[in-house]
Amino acid sequence: MSSVAVLTQESFAEHRSGLVPQQIKVATLNSEEESDPPTYKDAFPPLPEKAACLESAQEPAGAWGNKIRPIKASVITQVFHVPLEERKYKDMNQFGEGEQAKICLEIMQRTGAHLELSLAKDQGLSIMVSGKLDAVMKARKDIVARLQTQASATVAIPKEHHRFVIGKNGEKLQDLELKTATKIQIPRPDDPSNQIKITGTKEGIEKARHEVLLISAEQDKRAVERLEVEKAFHPFIAGPYNRLVGEIMQETGTRINIPPPSVNRTEIVFTGEKEQLAQAVARIKKIYEEKKKKTTTIAVEVKKSQHKYVIGPKGNSLQEILERTGVSVEIPPSDSISETVILRGEPEKLGQALTEVYAKANSFTVSSVAAPSWLHRFIIGKKGQNLAKITQQMPKVHIEFTEGEDKITLEGPTEDVNVAQEQIEGMVKDLINRMDYVEINIDHKFHRHLIGKSGANINRIKDQYKVSVRIPPDSEKSNLIRIEGDPQGVQQAKRELLELASRMENERTKDLIIEQRFHRTIIGQKGERIREIRDKFPEVIINFPDPAQKSDIVQLRGPKNEVEKCTKYMQKMVADLVENSYSISVPIFKQFHKNIIGKGGANIKKIREESNTKIDLPAENSNSETIIITGKRANCEAARSRILSIQKDLANIAEVEVSIPAKLHNSLIGTKGRLIRSIMEECGGVHIHFPVEGSGSDTVVIRGPSSDVEKAKKQLLHLAEEKQTKSFTVDIRAKPEYHKFLIGKGGGKIRKVRDSTGARVIFPAAEDKDQDLITIIGKEDAVREAQKELEALIQNLDNVVEDSMLVDPKHHRHFVIRRGQVLREIAEEYGGVMVSFPRSGTQSDKVTLKGAKDCVEAAKKRIQEIIEDLEAQVTLECAIPQKFHRSVMGPKGSRIQQITRDFSVQIKFPDREENAVHSTEPVVQENGDEAGEGREAKDSDPGSPRRCDIIIISGRKEKCEAAKEALEALVPVTIEVEVPFDLHRYVIGQKGSGIRKMMDEFEVNIHVPAPELQSDIIAITGLAANLDRAKAGLLERVKELQAEQEDRPQDQITITGYEKNTEAARDAILRIVGELEQMVSEDVPLDHRVHARIIGARGKAIRKIMDEFKVDIRFPQSGAPDPNCVTVTGLPENVEEAIDHILNLEEEYLADVVDSEALQVYMKPPAHEEAKAPSRGFVVRDAPWTASSSEKAPDMSSSEEFPSFGAQVAPKTLPWGPKR
Repeated sequence: MSSVAVLTQESFAEHRSGLVPQQIKVATLNSEEESDPPTYKDAFPPLPEKAACLESAQEPAGAWGNKIRPIKASVITQVFHVPLEERKYKDMNQFGEGEQAKICLEIMQRTGAHLELSLAKDQGLSIMVSGKLDAVMKARKDIVARLQTQASATVAIPKEHHRFVIGKNGEKLQDLELKTATKIQIPRPDDPSNQIKITGTKEGIEKARHEVLLISAEQDKRAVERLEVEKAFHPFIAGPYNRLVGEIMQETGTRINIPPPSVNRTEIVFTGEKEQLAQAVARIKKIYEEKKKKTTTIAVEVKKSQHKYVIGPKGNSLQEILERTGVSVEIPPSDSISETVILRGEPEKLGQALTEVYAKANSFTVSSVAAPSWLHRFIIGKKGQNLAKITQQMPKVHIEFTEGEDKITLEGPTEDVNVAQEQIEGMVKDLINRMDYVEINIDHKFHRHLIGKSGANINRIKDQYKVSVRIPPDSEKSNLIRIEGDPQGVQQAKRELLELASRMENERTKDLIIEQRFHRTIIGQKGERIREIRDKFPEVIINFPDPAQKSDIVQLRGPKNEVEKCTKYMQKMVADLVENSYSISVPIFKQFHKNIIGKGGANIKKIREESNTKIDLPAENSNSETIIITGKRANCEAARSRILSIQKDLANIAEVEVSIPAKLHNSLIGTKGRLIRSIMEECGGVHIHFPVEGSGSDTVVIRGPSSDVEKAKKQLLHLAEEKQTKSFTVDIRAKPEYHKFLIGKGGGKIRKVRDSTGARVIFPAAEDKDQDLITIIGKEDAVREAQKELEALIQNLDNVVEDSMLVDPKHHRHFVIRRGQVLREIAEEYGGVMVSFPRSGTQSDKVTLKGAKDCVEAAKKRIQEIIEDLEAQVTLECAIPQKFHRSVMGPKGSRIQQITRDFSVQIKFPDREENAVHSTEPVVQENGDEAGEGREAKDSDPGSPRRCDIIIISGRKEKCEAAKEALEALVPVTIEVEVPFDLHRYVIGQKGSGIRKMMDEFEVNIHVPAPELQSDIIAITGLAANLDRAKAGLLERVKELQAEQEDRPQDQITITGYEKNTEAARDAILRIVGELEQMVSEDVPLDHRVHARIIGARGKAIRKIMDEFKVDIRFPQSGAPDPNCVTVTGLPENVEEAIDHILNLEEEYLADVVDSEALQVYMKPPAHEEAKAPSRGFVVRDAPWTASSSEKAPDMSSSEEFPSFGAQVAPKTLPWGPKR
């Protein structure tokens, strides 16, 4: 452990001043000359020698001696030996291995101690344990228990001594076990045996046995004696407040246990050393004998109620009488009916004691005050305030209120009770004069309505009439309501409560049927809408059912007319909700969803606002293509038309109507839409829309790409024809992993089955519960034939075979990288076939395939194709400037993913370069290399593309070239379009809406130059395919704007609106124009040093000036030709006042600036500017490095003179082998 102190020259001087005076020579330095410097030994006194003699040990060893204090080590080391005959593990092939090593490691981990084992010549085991004391003791106990053979022995000690071996909470026993490294078993209290069993090593057993016998021997010296003493004489032996027995215990060192008065036992127990115990017993016997001879008794009658006053709190009064008179007073038990009190003592003192007993008995009295029970709480007051006043004045008086009784009981000292009684009687009289109460009967079913929500009604009545209203709880089913308070207020509250009750009797309750799905909407967010309804109909109580009950009944309660009005209002609200909850689903191809949403959600927001509908789109990662529109029917239809028109504009979408009888629609759709979904998927994802059930319409709409629509139409009509003639259905089962194999690549296999048999095969969708079920539909013969073919295929798949093929090890990595993605794809495609590649490092080329025979063959063929692709793989470089990489990748890399899928290639983009601009500075040589060394020729040639621009494409040559072309086609191109500068702001539109709309529509980026450039050139950047459309669209917009400009006079503003409003707007505009015409601008020279002060923090000061004088103040930009020129604009009089104000500020602030600059002259220049003389540092004489040739300087390379703390030490070899 080390500590480092950093000393300044001053603290070093202070430190030296604390050293032994004889060892210090004071050196005084000044700036010009230096007197005799201290010697090295004076400045740095040596540490004390290791072998110091006894004499010198008594004196401080060197100057540091008196500062050093010994530090006690927190880590201890113990070594102990296990003889060969006691070793548990003797037969080991190699020392440090096997069970013994495991046990040692476990002990080290559990206890935190460090163990080292070694074998002695006699094959005994030496164990060194290091660590903190607790850890060492625990480790030692574990080692003895687990590495040493265990012996056992028994020791017999008296049963009553066992508890002393165990100790409090078993602590002594635990200590003993740790100390002796043994296990000590003590028989249970109910076991008659006195044998203690000790298990451990021989040495440990001996130690433990010795300790147990020592404890027993110590207890043998102690004795216990019991003395029978009549219960009546116990108080004399104990003495007043137990002082006498305490003195005897202290003097003799004996423990004396006298049973308390409440326990009916007569024996007194003595515990202690035999001699001292005998003394204590003798003294108590003497007291007992004396009292028995001298004392006599008298019996007196004292009222039972007064006994507690004679006893006093915690028996203090009895102890007081005993102390004063030496007489013991015996009181009968509280459960006894006896009133006789017995006094026992010396005859001459019984009279005094009797007087005191009667004094104590009569010192307290019990009285009662008549007070109606309903007034009790008013007497007590709020939170006991009224009563507290009395109890504070007379704390010994106990006041008791008994519920239902018309009296108050007082108990305490007679005088205090009389005073308290007078005060309470006065309070009762006053309350009876000014308070009244009344009880009224109101049916308990109306009680909660009288109370109101959160007690609103009843609290209002209480506050208004200053009364207390007590309504019984619902559980009592009582009709009695009690009103207490001011007589007038009581009558008014009674009248109002009875009126409310009679009104409630005339109320009616109505149940309104409202679908539960509308309840949340009617209640509104945080109950806003229901609060509005309740405010509109305050007398009507509206109760909604609990959502868990799934009930549609909403209960209304209140006056008949109000309930009817509220019912009509809510029915109208529900009708609106029903009308607005019409919902239609619009299938839109997934790739067009982003166009429907628009940039930043602009398109969808506009459709929602204009059609007043709710439009929900599926999540981006969802497979669903359905957009759900909710609202009024007409609005939903309008929104649907707009969304479909967007899709139609974007793609070559055809729409065909097919007439199919309505009765066949359900059978064509199939269970949960399985049949129609299979047709849609097979025909490239076309959308087939059936009319609403019950509409009677036969028209089915098919929408999608033209070729797919025709295909779907043909299949749909063929299916309808089949259904009309005769349709037959069969279900077969196959494991879900076989489905892809049965379908085949691109649906080839299943199409072959359908073409050969004419039956339709439907596989389950991902959301279907039964994933094994395959349905075959068609004519019976066709279905039977298709069933036979499919069952044969499935049977083949169930026959599991194992096969192998040879794959060059260099290709193995391709199959297993990315957590075996390629293998997972093969398994999914070919019926769950298992492909096992050899472990890395085995250099084997054998690959095992296990699965259905057909699947294994197909998988082998696919693996061979992949290998051919890998062997034919080439790498192409595609140079695209780094700035376009993000655009080429597309959102979330979607474009690149599409290219890799389409062309089966791998595309790798380079790492981004932070400073991607070519440097014009010459290449700096590093580490002595030549300027061009270590760099590719590509980098050195300025004409060649940079490394950060090169995209690597890997795959078959022809596919790589196709992918390269596709990548280059994604590089954005920029064209320039000339648009007159004055039209730019109209092109941009309000808050950029115009330019944003064009960018979304044409999928390009349009850059309009900054206004200060006054340029006519607008740049359009995007894919080459989109640029021409964007340019044409922009020029079209320019033509529209120019036409508008020609139609509109330049100096005329047109205002449209109501006549009154337009005239007001015209006047306001003219007023603003008038003000602008009157405005002037003036330049003011203002010293640039005060600009910051005038502007203030975050422009707060200058804003205040501009608001105060109604002017605009502009300060020069940094680098302006005249940094002092400030421009003030506004009405002439305002400008003059503002200029005067800022000039005054300039004068005030400038004075501060001048003072500050003048002060800088006299201030000490910065330290780095001074020409500092080189410091000599701290100088000492006779240092080792200045030693003459006669005194050899220490050899710094010598490990003896300079031992290294950081040198590597040969690692200790542990007995059980190296650490893992």
